[in-house]
Amino acid sequence: MHIISKWISAFFIVMIITVSSNAQITKAPERIEGDGQYTQLIIRGVTLINGTGAPAFGPVDIVIEKNKIVQISSLGSPGLKIADSRRPVLKAGGKELNCEGMYAMPGLIDMHGHIGGVEQGTPAEYVFKLWMAHGITTIRDPSAGNGLDWVLDEKKKSAANTITAPRIFAYTAFGMGSANPIVTAEQARTWVQQNAKNGADGIKFFGASPEVMDAAIRENKRLGLRSCCHHAQIDVARWNVLNSARAGMTSMEHWYGLPEALFTDKSVQQFPLDYNYNNEQNRFEEAGKLWKQAAAPYSEHWNKVMNELLSLDFTLDPTFNIYDANRDLQRTRRAEWHETYTLPSLWKFYEPSRQSHGSYWQSWGTEQEVEWKNNYRLWMTFINEYKNRGGRVTAGSDNGFIYQLYGFGYIRELELLREAGFHPLEVIRSATLYAAQALGADKEIGSVEVGKLADIAIVNANPLKNLQVLYGTGAIELNADNKIVRTGGVQYTIKDGIVYDAKKLLADVKAMVDAEKKKTGWVLKQPGIE
Repeated sequence: MHIISKWISAFFIVMIITVSSNAQITKAPERIEGDGQYTQLIIRGVTLINGTGAPAFGPVDIVIEKNKIVQISSLGSPGLKIADSRRPVLKAGGKELNCEGMYAMPGLIDMHGHIGGVEQGTPAEYVFKLWMAHGITTIRDPSAGNGLDWVLDEKKKSAANTITAPRIFAYTAFGMGSANPIVTAEQARTWVQQNAKNGADGIKFFGASPEVMDAAIRENKRLGLRSCCHHAQIDVARWNVLNSARAGMTSMEHWYGLPEALFTDKSVQQFPLDYNYNNEQNRFEEAGKLWKQAAAPYSEHWNKVMNELLSLDFTLDPTFNIYDANRDLQRTRRAEWHETYTLPSLWKFYEPSRQSHGSYWQSWGTEQEVEWKNNYRLWMTFINEYKNRGGRVTAGSDNGFIYQLYGFGYIRELELLREAGFHPLEVIRSATLYAAQALGADKEIGSVEVGKLADIAIVNANPLKNLQVLYGTGAIELNADNKIVRTGGVQYTIKDGIVYDAKKLLADVKAMVDAEKKKTGWVLKQPGIE
């Protein structure tokens, strides 16, 4: 849903150049948060969800030296006093973190994380802290919308931990930086080669001619880089998900291009004859009617497409959350965190507008929402069965659009994977190990195992029983005195062995929002209400 996707057209490359050169936001300031790295850090007494799909086990002590996990010690049965003889010894200069009663899991990976934007008025610090406050220690920036040099600079600083930010994988938008539109296979290969030399981790495509797409994807694969695609309606009739996967693409975003590969009685979506792609009400209203035009679940063609994608080791990154408002606009718009954590400029960007991308609420009501609810049922059926047959599904948010706030929207994505039929352990695996595999980084991140980097999220409640405890606002419960309490919220986010107080990061975000409200005199109001 990045702003550049709004302008996909015959002049797509030109528009990317324009956006990339102008759309830069304030960079993150020098890091003052977080403690460590330590010569030795022991996380004491925690219950571990290691990200591999294994059930939770504990209590355990996790030993970290600098930025590496070096030991995981099982401490016996829960509820019993832990024998000191079982515990790793704290060395001189070491640090202990008492996490008894808490749950640890790998740092979460957002596979579709745009780093703010000028139109949204969202500086990098705001976005980074919202992610880190929700246990997100790695993001993939698909399309590098602030410019590749900008993103690579933030990536370098994050890797060095001189800023408070997740680790960053930078995927450029295909054609970014090109002086002219790319219209031949040779031009495509040349651009891909230069993109690799520039230091990008991969490429995000939106569509192009079959000749250009095939050449670019194959060259990118030859160079060892990864790729993803938002198969936009402008080009999907001639190049869908199957074409991309066959050429060597590693993952797809959203679901565009997948229903089109499942057509059996047509080759083009049934667009109304007055449809205009640049009218986003048209675009997203009709998108909600697309899955019912595809082959029925478990039919011969449906199975054939799924099995071919599985054979190609293709990754699906559905980003369910970013379209959640399409099936229940009022619920998404009234999410409780908006009042406290949504910047005034971002709220304004969300409001109905013919100009702001993803703000297409010109006339959205019951009929549109019912279509999208049905759309989700069919979409989720494919995604869940893909996972059941051994396919890789990851978690991505695409936040900063359509009333989905950074960090919070990612946790909503986990809830929607659960709704699709994933066991909570499968949800966590998609958000961690499977995402790391899709990035080609699973030797270093994605699970809590000896030898891997110390990227860990710790929450003071069981996320398997209720994923909502991962929201920064926590989950509502009644205590023994019939008093309403909030439980959960990530307590600590550990990235590269540096321990961040996640609740303090969220308080920093609140302070940013409060300062902007005071400066402008702004009060959050629902659209159309004076």
